[in-house]
Amino acid sequence: MSFAQHLTHGYTHRSIDIDRKKTEDFIDRFFRFVFFLEVQRCTKLPDIETRLQQFKDEFTEILNSVSKDSAEADAEYFFSEFPKVYNTLEADARYMFENDPAAKNVEEIIFSYPGFFAIAVYRLAHELEKKKIPLIPRIWTEFAHSRTGIDIHPGAQIGSPFFIDHGTGIVIGETTVIGNYVRLYQGVTLGALSVAKELQHKKRHPTIKDNVVIYANATILGGETVIGDGSLIGGNVWITESVAADSVVFHKGQVTVKNKFPGQEPINFII
Repeated sequence: MSFAQHLTHGYTHRSIDIDRKKTEDFIDRFFRFVFFLEVQRCTKLPDIETRLQQFKDEFTEILNSVSKDSAEADAEYFFSEFPKVYNTLEADARYMFENDPAAKNVEEIIFSYPGFFAIAVYRLAHELEKKKIPLIPRIWTEFAHSRTGIDIHPGAQIGSPFFIDHGTGIVIGETTVIGNYVRLYQGVTLGALSVAKELQHKKRHPTIKDNVVIYANATILGGETVIGDGSLIGGNVWITESVAADSVVFHKGQVTVKNKFPGQEPINFII
């Protein structure tokens, strides 16, 4: 078989015809519209209602690519559930503002914080994942991943409010369960101990209970690993076993500081 024949065979037997760019563009524009990020103000109720209907019609067309028999019902479900998701996202934004001294107001968070965008796209994708709608949830979250460096699988279960600060390099696996009032910093991995294919229907990723703070570059692995309520996980730790509630977990490192110029008063101490 020539390479051209291989491509012909691939296109002929592709199971889904979906426009990925259009699917990504939809979630990007919908996010900007519902969080008042469009440059031109839309202040008349009939105009708002018209725009929402246009988004609904557009989304129905996208759904037709993956679920022709239920596209209209799935679009109806998504838009009926959206107000509840929206309220949750507003709570997330307020929680970010309350816990970030660098934030001047909630509007700044919505306009500019990559963590908020990633969480918003995840929460919308999760609604589709619960309905077992194929492909679109993953396209959305991988689009957010490419934009923010934050990788959240749409199957993860994340409570509210939830705060991702800085965010770059965060990975949250498919079977992760996260409670309420949880804060994550950059580089955190909530992953699996094993990536064997036969484990795909098992819980492979950790459970993070309420009021937990996980600092930069911490790695927490395993489906049976539970981080108890109110715990503080320090930076750079590696955890594969459960941690009791109200624990403080930290990595004890040693940094040595010396004077690099010989003959001067020596500097030699350990941090």
